[in-house]
Amino acid sequence: MGFDTGSLAGKVVLITGASRGIGAEAAHAFARAGAKLGIAARSTDALDALAQETGARAIACDVAEYAAVAAAVAQMQTEFGRLDVLINNAGVIDPIAPLAEVDPAEFGMLIDINLKGVLHGLRAALPVMQAQRAGTIITVGSGAAHNPLEGWGAYCSSKAGAWMLTRVADIEARGRGVRVMSLSPGTVATNMQRTIRASGLNAVSRLDWSAHVPPEWPAQALLWMCTPDADDYIGREVSLRDEGVRRRMGLGA
Repeated sequence: MGFDTGSLAGKVVLITGASRGIGAEAAHAFARAGAKLGIAARSTDALDALAQETGARAIACDVAEYAAVAAAVAQMQTEFGRLDVLINNAGVIDPIAPLAEVDPAEFGMLIDINLKGVLHGLRAALPVMQAQRAGTIITVGSGAAHNPLEGWGAYCSSKAGAWMLTRVADIEARGRGVRVMSLSPGTVATNMQRTIRASGLNAVSRLDWSAHVPPEWPAQALLWMCTPDADDYIGREVSLRDEGVRRRMGLGA
């Protein structure tokens, strides 16, 4: 690791979509850094082992429901007295389908999670952090926010919207002590990539598995983004495709 995580010891951190993939790796990383951790997912059953491993609070939370997200933030406040970091990580890739064939209801469900879920996190956490005059909110974004891909109309649209929400939040909250950023992790070796590969649509599905970065990399990036070393990225997107950024984090080229 090429940066100091000492500033994260004792910080109160809530991670959505924490039951697997990037979220689960991030939970381990923040736990090792000494954070007071809340891990949220739709089913706490999937979180039980992770909670035991990390000492985190497992919180049942469907990010598509604002009341559930607000309750998760309130639980962190009740238990720890504040909220220092929110990682808006929850996301899905399905439906993967051409626009001429996609199920509009499934499209809408993805938007509820990937876009409205980010809004719900922002809406619940921003008043808390603005009152504290301190805090960090990170959206786990995607290169799909900037690049149209066949079959990914829902996913690309949701990530583009989430990136814009993140930028608006920065404009509104930076002057009130809140750091807001986005992480574009690139293609990561998680179960989502197995779903993409099975679809057979667009170039991403045909990437060799070795092209995907390990989930430990975005987890380390999320840690780094919560430290003062990343302050020059406030309001911006950190891309793990950038070799200079990876060097700053001490990750392999």
